[in-house]
Amino acid sequence: MGSESPETVKSRSSFDPGFAELPRSMAIFPLTGALLVPGGRMPLNIFEPRYLAMTRHALAQPDRLIGMVQPKQRGIERKTDPDFQPEVEQVGCAGRIISFEETDDGRYQVTLSGLIRFQIRNELPRDAGGFRLVEPDFAPFAGDIVQDDYTLAGRARFIATLKGYFETRSATVDWKAIDAMADRQLVISLAMLCPFSPDEKQALLECRDLVQLGEMLLALFELAVRGRTDDQRPFH
Repeated sequence: MGSESPETVKSRSSFDPGFAELPRSMAIFPLTGALLVPGGRMPLNIFEPRYLAMTRHALAQPDRLIGMVQPKQRGIERKTDPDFQPEVEQVGCAGRIISFEETDDGRYQVTLSGLIRFQIRNELPRDAGGFRLVEPDFAPFAGDIVQDDYTLAGRARFIATLKGYFETRSATVDWKAIDAMADRQLVISLAMLCPFSPDEKQALLECRDLVQLGEMLLALFELAVRGRTDDQRPFH
């Protein structure tokens, strides 16, 4: 997550496409509550025929990108009618397939590596395989593909609030692993893995950069902790 101009942007990995190599059209996968951010990794279990076709299509492209987006009406994508096309959020994240496995029961298990966010400029006619295609605009998020230095301001306060948040969820946490995480990995992992609402996840995705993402995470943790404290107050 960054703000550099497209002309100066180089990819963070030798396997990732550079900005100039990003596609003019891309398959999208509408999925409620699925937050992929640049630098994060998302496992997917693909079994619907249209999304099996989507995966084959992505694997055949040089960039191997799939655009993860949320439907505006949460959960509506679970309708089984393949002709149903729910309205989706305008901002999503393109993930590159970095691992791929076929299963004996006809599924694909893939892992996406978050590359760069995009805005949907136009929706294109659906592919013959039934999946949706869009014309993405990557320019507003060109800095996403650069791994700048990042320091989480007030990490001690952040971790203390995080502990309170996990207490509200009665979650078991490996705090040694948390403490060992670099700031970038910590913020990205928490944004993707914490059980936020779909609307909260969309807000996290649309944060300007990692600094704002860390600030919003802290605010969400504090809100959850404060809500629990309020619930435990006695009535008079």
